[in-house]
Amino acid sequence: MRAIVIDQFGGPEMLKCVDVAAPKPAAGQMAIKVAMTGVNFADVMTRRGGYGRGGTPPLTPGLDCVGHVVELGEGVTGFKIGQRVAAFPDGGSYAEIVLARPALTYALPDTVTNESASALTMLVTAYNILTLAGRMSAGETVLVHAGAGGVGSLAIQLAKRLGAGKVIATVGSPAKLAIAKQFGADVVINYRDQEIGASLHSATDGKGVDLVLDSVIGPVFEGGFEQLAPFGRYVVYGAASGEPAQIASNALHQTSRAVIGYSTGSYRKFKPEALDPGVRAVLAHLVQGDLIVHIGGRFSLEEAAQAHSFIESRASIGKIVLTP
Repeated sequence: MRAIVIDQFGGPEMLKCVDVAAPKPAAGQMAIKVAMTGVNFADVMTRRGGYGRGGTPPLTPGLDCVGHVVELGEGVTGFKIGQRVAAFPDGGSYAEIVLARPALTYALPDTVTNESASALTMLVTAYNILTLAGRMSAGETVLVHAGAGGVGSLAIQLAKRLGAGKVIATVGSPAKLAIAKQFGADVVINYRDQEIGASLHSATDGKGVDLVLDSVIGPVFEGGFEQLAPFGRYVVYGAASGEPAQIASNALHQTSRAVIGYSTGSYRKFKPEALDPGVRAVLAHLVQGDLIVHIGGRFSLEEAAQAHSFIESRASIGKIVLTP
């Protein structure tokens, strides 16, 4: 079968499409023939060598996929050959066949498209940073950084569906500003030509925001945190800028504010069963048709390098997918 293999860390050119032996499921695993796989920024970080648990070359990147079950290992129940599923596989998903465990594999309703299901990581992340980590309540003001990106665009929509009083988004270009508004943001800030702190102060009448969702950190952190309201939560779920943020502890306890870390990958590894409620919730939204996964680029498996270059260009909007 074909798979993308990284022999050494580096640029997009390190993504090589090669022929490898098809994996066979061990006890407690199933084999899935991949119809589509998502491209996540974590894959880019893995390829660069900057993702903490990304593995050691040679490795295959990729976090999620959608496809059909083609083989069941010993002891696997609840699934059948030919069933269409989405999964967080045990290895990388940039391949024609992957292995997955039942606890991280989910039956798909017929009305959920492959394109939507291939965004499994982004969907679950968007839902969980609002609910599991962010503890959002109806009527609260939510700030979504990178509002035109894959997770950001979904978080805007979900925040509105979950009853947010106001959703504010930040973006890095005029084109993305218009896109974030289309996703449902009430206010959009272009952080390249607007000062975030002052813009948030104006947008909230000085009251601040109750929940911040940040996968960028670096230059956007200070402006977002200084406008975090008392009892507010600041959820960090990535560091696309490559720049860490610093905060004095008294900025937390004096106003009962919190900075919370979230990683879907950590839940996959340590608490896979805790992802199930989020998966069920986002699939229900997709079935109802009130959540749109915007596909911003489609590439073949052989074009994985082009897909990564597109994401790194910062021109991508929504979800990027690969088709074996």
